[in-house]
Amino acid sequence: MKLQLWHSRPPTRGTGDLVVDGVDLFYSRVQALRDLSLTVHEGEIVAILGNNGAGKSTTLNMLSGIVRPRLGTVRWGEVDLTKEAPWRIVGRGLVQVPEGRRIFSTMTVHENLQLGGYLEPSREAVEERINSVYELMPRLAERRDQQGGTMSGGEQQMLAIGRALVASPALLTLDEPSMGLAPLIVAQVMETIREVNARGTTVLLVEQNARAALKIADRAYVLESGAVAISGPATELAADPRVIDAYLGD
Repeated sequence: MKLQLWHSRPPTRGTGDLVVDGVDLFYSRVQALRDLSLTVHEGEIVAILGNNGAGKSTTLNMLSGIVRPRLGTVRWGEVDLTKEAPWRIVGRGLVQVPEGRRIFSTMTVHENLQLGGYLEPSREAVEERINSVYELMPRLAERRDQQGGTMSGGEQQMLAIGRALVASPALLTLDEPSMGLAPLIVAQVMETIREVNARGTTVLLVEQNARAALKIADRAYVLESGAVAISGPATELAADPRVIDAYLGD
């Protein structure tokens, strides 16, 4: 007997542009996002930059339905995500790789990847997606029977990305994927993100490592105090004196 994973009909997969329009979001009385508006066009890599407390992670959590805006809307193509349940948002194809990886440390690599397909009732489809992840990230295939918590930080980050890919995202959001990694490993992670995008997945990337993010992004937004301070093509932001002074150094 197959396990019924949906409480109702599976949600329609998201397509088109993701549009955040005029969002205000509060934690109790503290305002975290202020009239936030941004767009992620289908097929792009878009980066969100900013210092700690700028509202970057809050933005991703709001898109995933973990926190709710007080004002404003979030639309993905023709679908209003503003009040959608998190599991339905994942079912539509918007999948987040959280800050800090959050893998299951006592489970094997393969078991972690299997959990990425928890909304997919077909075991065969899940295994096909896992094989695709192994093809994209051969190091995970080598470690398939190893406990996740015994791997290096870079390998754990790859595992977190791979687990999200098993959910078959149309739009992948990543929260600080370079955090705590050596420069060489950061370059490998960013190249993997670029390849994921080249294979057809739209990417929204939150990063404090502005230099690494701007190298792979098409466009970028800089947040300050929960609002967009600067936005534009990544190449223009990389040459903008305000971005250089604040995030890139010399």
